[in-house]
Amino acid sequence: MTDLNLPKPDWMNEELVMLEDMAANFYQTECAPHYERFEEQGKFDREVWHKAGQMGLLGAEIPENYGGPGGNFAHDAVIAIEANKAGIDGFGGPLHNAIVIPYILHYGSEEQKQRWLPKLVSGELISAIAMTEPGAGSDLQGVTTTAVKDGNHYVLNGQKTFITNGQLANLIIVVAKTDPQGGAKGTSLMVVETDDVEGFRRGRNLDKIGLKSNDTSELFFDEVRLPASALLGTEEGQGFVQLMQQLPQERLLIAVQAMGRIERALSHTIDYVKERKAFGKRVIDFQNTRFKLAECKTEATIAKVFVNDCVGKLLKGELSTETASMAKYWLTDLQCKIIDECLQLHGGYGYMNEYPIARMYRDARVERIYGGTNEIMKLVIGRGL
Repeated sequence: MTDLNLPKPDWMNEELVMLEDMAANFYQTECAPHYERFEEQGKFDREVWHKAGQMGLLGAEIPENYGGPGGNFAHDAVIAIEANKAGIDGFGGPLHNAIVIPYILHYGSEEQKQRWLPKLVSGELISAIAMTEPGAGSDLQGVTTTAVKDGNHYVLNGQKTFITNGQLANLIIVVAKTDPQGGAKGTSLMVVETDDVEGFRRGRNLDKIGLKSNDTSELFFDEVRLPASALLGTEEGQGFVQLMQQLPQERLLIAVQAMGRIERALSHTIDYVKERKAFGKRVIDFQNTRFKLAECKTEATIAKVFVNDCVGKLLKGELSTETASMAKYWLTDLQCKIIDECLQLHGGYGYMNEYPIARMYRDARVERIYGGTNEIMKLVIGRGL
């Protein structure tokens, strides 16, 4: 892997260095040999999730009294970035770990935590969060899915789309309106255990440009009856606030993943141009090649310093929504720029699917869209000026 000549950040301790090695080994031994098959079938085997749980790569932030290792976001960041460095971009573990689980940790009742967290650590439960609808993406206030109180139950109706882990997930947090006239204050989060309800069905595993092995689905909720205990939080109407509180970590996770892919793109490209010859000399010996890679490495180094600083701020509870939005928008834009430059240096081979850079080119593009589009990120940053 290309060395960006940076010292380890303050938050990177010996335990995390060991976790890096363990995660890298897991992706190389348990995922890489089967990754082409996962891409073809459109999802990972459930057994991979069980093995990830056994290796301690699920639920790193979950305290020991709920079956977890009692780590923090730094652990999840290491697990996520190693997946991207290894080219295992389609694994839904980082979303499960750093996006869905924190909702249960921060807002779940003691009963909910005892019920769900140990199974999320083991991989018995695979999680998803269902925000987006056919008519509502970045505008979460526009969701039309409803959860109507009926005695000691809620009746859930609606449709979701573009849901990561959608084919495998058996615990899904659903953004719904408990008060359709209440706007943001009428939004709540409902937790659906899909194995225990009727009226839930999965739609298509959507055919995407990239991230083929990451199951991304339509979900349908038709008169799904949920116990009152499915509500996440102490009362109705807290959903929008809960979402806003957790979005900075989600957006930083996306930036972390982009950083991993940037490092991988540079590593593969530098190796390639050192071996490939044109006009009687190595491609790296052309001035244009050196200049392009010098620019890419410089920007990558700046990006990693920024990302490491953001992780440090998050761990101290100091990461603002604006800064997280900066990280998400700038890193995902930058990775597409750098990967494009790297593909160009591969020449025609860069356009061939058998070369890793081609897959990175496809897989990276969506990160400028999900987690809130980069245009929305700029609106968020602009509001804080």
